[in-house]
Amino acid sequence: MGQLESTISRSSAEAEYRGVANVVTEICWLRNLLLELHRPLSQATSLSTISSHQSLPCSQDQSEAEGCSGHQGPRPLCMKMKTQSTINGKHASSSSQDLEETINLDNAPASNVPVTENPRRKVQMESNDIDLSTLERDPGLRLQVYDYPVNQQDTVRRAYLSLGPLQPTISMFPKSGPKSHKRSFQASWYRLYPWIEYSKTLDAAFCFPCLIFNKPCGLGYHGQQAFTKDGFRNWKKVGGKKCVLLMHMGTECTSFHNVAQKAWDDLLKEAQDIRNVFEKFTTEEREKNRLRLRASIYSVRWCAFQAVAFRGHNEKPNSINRGNFLEMLEALGEFSSELKDLFCRAPKYASYTSPMIQKEILNLISNRVRRMISEEIGNKRYCLLVDEARDESHKEQMSVVLRFVNKEGYIIERFFGLVHVRDTMAQTLKDGICSLVSHYNLDVKSIRGQGYDGASNMRGQFKGLQALILEDCKYAYYVHCLAHRLQLALMAASQVVIALRKFFTQLTFIVNVVSASSKRTDQLRDAQVEHIAYLIFVDELETGRGLNQIGTLQRAGDTRWSSHLRSVSSLIKMFSPTCEVLLKVVEDGNDSSKGDADSAYEAMTTFEFIFVLHLVKEIMGITDLLCQALQRRDQDIFNALRLIASTKMLLQKLKDEGWDDLLCRVKSFCQLMELDHRFSDSSMELLRLASTLDPKNECETFRSADVCQLVEKFYPEDFSDQEKTILNMQLQHYDIDVVQHEDYKKLTSIADLCQWLVKTKRKTTFDLIYRVISLLLTLPASTATTERSFSAMNTVKTRIRNKMEDEFLNDSLVLFIEREVAEKISLEEIMEDFKAAKDRRVPL
Repeated sequence: MGQLESTISRSSAEAEYRGVANVVTEICWLRNLLLELHRPLSQATSLSTISSHQSLPCSQDQSEAEGCSGHQGPRPLCMKMKTQSTINGKHASSSSQDLEETINLDNAPASNVPVTENPRRKVQMESNDIDLSTLERDPGLRLQVYDYPVNQQDTVRRAYLSLGPLQPTISMFPKSGPKSHKRSFQASWYRLYPWIEYSKTLDAAFCFPCLIFNKPCGLGYHGQQAFTKDGFRNWKKVGGKKCVLLMHMGTECTSFHNVAQKAWDDLLKEAQDIRNVFEKFTTEEREKNRLRLRASIYSVRWCAFQAVAFRGHNEKPNSINRGNFLEMLEALGEFSSELKDLFCRAPKYASYTSPMIQKEILNLISNRVRRMISEEIGNKRYCLLVDEARDESHKEQMSVVLRFVNKEGYIIERFFGLVHVRDTMAQTLKDGICSLVSHYNLDVKSIRGQGYDGASNMRGQFKGLQALILEDCKYAYYVHCLAHRLQLALMAASQVVIALRKFFTQLTFIVNVVSASSKRTDQLRDAQVEHIAYLIFVDELETGRGLNQIGTLQRAGDTRWSSHLRSVSSLIKMFSPTCEVLLKVVEDGNDSSKGDADSAYEAMTTFEFIFVLHLVKEIMGITDLLCQALQRRDQDIFNALRLIASTKMLLQKLKDEGWDDLLCRVKSFCQLMELDHRFSDSSMELLRLASTLDPKNECETFRSADVCQLVEKFYPEDFSDQEKTILNMQLQHYDIDVVQHEDYKKLTSIADLCQWLVKTKRKTTFDLIYRVISLLLTLPASTATTERSFSAMNTVKTRIRNKMEDEFLNDSLVLFIEREVAEKISLEEIMEDFKAAKDRRVPL
């Protein structure tokens, strides 16, 4: 022990030159050393493990994700050491007995005490349950960082720093103060003070760095609660020589704000990490580490783009198939011996191949994609498209798509995320939507349109989702998906008309009988080959590449009306081969199959069935063009209504030209009556007023009064009183400069007009009219994009991958659907996000 005391004295003498921080480090090291000396030999670890300053034991996944490694000793508790530091140049020594007693009381194991779970380990596991994707963005509702577990506080800080300050842009902030001179928060302060945040809940301002690095007590705590806890609302003190915001920043480097800003910079500086002080890494080692990470990021992105499983059933080195992720890394290694050698020699805590690291990289990319979409929207108005469906594991998932007009004037629909909801109640859906959009700094009050299907929980006027959204944003106009309404119209018509209902029942029965077995399918293909060869022989078919292909009968689905046209068309194309197959079944099949085949053959060879078959093809051919047009992402509601009107005219023309006898027998084609009911000409006053901006109405006189009435009645919050006056003047010039322009007559839709204004730079001259057009284009025509997201969900989450976590599924879908945006993100940007997410064991 005498040698130990001399070691402590020598350590204290050296601390006089190093400072108090190094004293603490040396004492922690000596404390671990003493603890190891008092342990039984079987439990002692090597001195090299002690000197590496490592923490609790953890698995390979945790060591990669948390920046720790291997088997490690207990974490030192420096604050419980009964030692005295050097103060004012005076040395005060502590006895080895006191030091020994303190260590024994804190951490020394006793042989007669049973081994129990380490409480610090339990706290660490609980802190890992923090979902960083659900952090509260509103500073008025945000939990203080010091309330999180200690070992997760820096991780939470990094997550908030990556998101940045919450700076919502509202057309009119709430006013407060005396009635004679009310004041409000100003959006221009974001530019003057980039650190400022605004809470819509409290109508108060906060300081972002001070709030993130706030402490429960200490220097400056009581003087800065207005910007860290309570919120600042005294707007009259902003501006002038005694501006509160400038006083909060301070002129000295020791001010509360500047200290927090310095802590922000230090947290993001890798060189400030204590591990980098003790462990020196060369530039070559850093480059090798980045190369391993770059390869892992590329493999993760490739798996997400191709919608394939990341992991394999057996990922051991001797496995034949280790999964797509590891197999891709191995394939990359075949083209680079250096990369292959790096992964073979990589330490376990920095190989970047564990499943946890894969999910972290995927989450970083998806979060960046959402931030890019949020930045693309900016302070513009947008529309909300929502639908829900069950995934492979029978979880209710809600798809959220945002529709907006970009800076080039194009209509854009972006998949923003998938939200798992416990139920389909309207309030639950609303909470999930608001949480998602507000997390990425999008204002709910900027919603100017809603597009859902016809479910009661969606379109309910009192308790539906559209009604709840209207409570927060009364100008978010609801549009029932036009494609869904068309489907309802056609299905209702087919159910009402007895002849059509009978026809579709027989059609389904015929397809089921012919496709009942693989043997009949082969017989159908052989019959097609003979039939096509005969038609080519008699010169009734043309030959060429891609022509006369062999197919099968298509089944019609209730949810996809276009499938009815494909089913009818396939039967017309293969009518003769189908009859041959049915006759063969009647001759060679068993008793039960003979009866079904005979019934199907008799049904399809009647004149009524054949006549309705061709008639349905004509009708479905007309409506299918409308159905496909409504599902386009860039479709605007004005062009959609024009297509509906032209479809009704074509059906009316078909009715009037030679089909009277047939229409009497099948109840006069109730399809047209149903279309009139679903798509009435007087659908919305908003569309009537906005129709004057449609270039297709060039034959009519431009009505500037309708545009002014449209803004006054439907979008009053998007224009100030002064802008409404200026709008009236712009409309007069717009009538001369735009409406009478030669190129204006060539435009086919209001979407083309929006793009033309941007290309000709008239957007700047008529900025208020352009704003009106952009607001109108945010109104959706259909929710087909949300339906496509569910098709993508079925591709990603298959029966084999039915245990995917919700966050993993959401991140995978964002990259798979929005691949165009994700491909713009470079590997270097992802590596920087990975480095900034948390402390890493090996620097990057």
